[in-house]
Amino acid sequence: MRVLALYLPQFHAFAENDEWWGKGYTEWTAVKRAKPLYPGHLEPRIPKGGDYYDLSDENAEALKRQAREARDYGIYGFCFYHYYFTGKTLMEKPLSILLAHPEISLNYCLCWANESWTRTWYGLEEEVLMRQEYGSVGEWEEHFRHLLPFFRDPRHIRIGNRPMLHIYRPPDIRDRKEMFSYFDRRAREEGFDGIFTVGGRTAAFGRKEDLGTDAAYFFEPGFTLKHDMGALPTFVDQARTALIRSCNRMTGSEILERRIPIERIYGSIARREYAENEFPGIFPRWDNTPRRSYRGLVYTGASPEKFGGLLRILRDKVRGRENDFVYVNAYNEWGEGAMLEADEAEGDAYLMQIKRVMEEG
Repeated sequence: MRVLALYLPQFHAFAENDEWWGKGYTEWTAVKRAKPLYPGHLEPRIPKGGDYYDLSDENAEALKRQAREARDYGIYGFCFYHYYFTGKTLMEKPLSILLAHPEISLNYCLCWANESWTRTWYGLEEEVLMRQEYGSVGEWEEHFRHLLPFFRDPRHIRIGNRPMLHIYRPPDIRDRKEMFSYFDRRAREEGFDGIFTVGGRTAAFGRKEDLGTDAAYFFEPGFTLKHDMGALPTFVDQARTALIRSCNRMTGSEILERRIPIERIYGSIARREYAENEFPGIFPRWDNTPRRSYRGLVYTGASPEKFGGLLRILRDKVRGRENDFVYVNAYNEWGEGAMLEADEAEGDAYLMQIKRVMEEG
């Protein structure tokens, strides 16, 4: 099993966030202002040692520490989110710094987060901040040229001689077949054997055949919550959420709208069979109230031991495969409470679970 951890680069200030959310906004802003919403609700989460790191540090101290951590705890590599909008990038600084520090020993690949940016976190889904458009061959060539230095980096993960490129929402790309073929041809012209595309099976897109990619990864817990929870649990969850939401509106309360036992999601992930080149997904814990406040969702009952147990099951499901990846959401999604990184409350307990499972073989 090779564990790939999704990686969010939004731990540094940049001009667009300053404009949209206020001067100096980073992911830590939301994390620090979180508050408990029910008895026993552990918020705000504090990184171990109070290390609110800055990924724009040209010395790459945080990236160096994280790369060491990945090696020490058995994580094969990171899958960095890549934000590209027809010639414009957002949050590109951490990846640029990684490229400028070849001494950092880290397997990595990219996931194109190809969706428009909106004020979704604040319930204003219709206000588009940065629209995602795809253009045609000219724009595809510009995007490919942006990706090429990463593909050429010896640390970039390849399947054979094919750089991995993840696309979070492939069906959003109307001409995806033509775009992926173009990328594949250009990669061959640059000395590779093509591109290995991996599409996201997410809440929005559940069917592998809709992706048009060489492989698929399961983005959890979103996929299972939307597509594999069962009709009755889904109905009960939706009815309960609607009731609490109505109560909040009528009384002005701020009662957390959604709480779901994590066992429901973990059970579905464990029972599922995964075809060749379908990569299972797992998440350590989830609490997106730092971003969504009482409109958020908490998966209750999460523990390092449950995480480790599910990881063992997924290890056995991919054992013996040529492409034996398992995706963890995520290494550092602090704003969604889905992080492997150590915090003050639980230390490195989730990272230790990966280490133990990997050492078991």
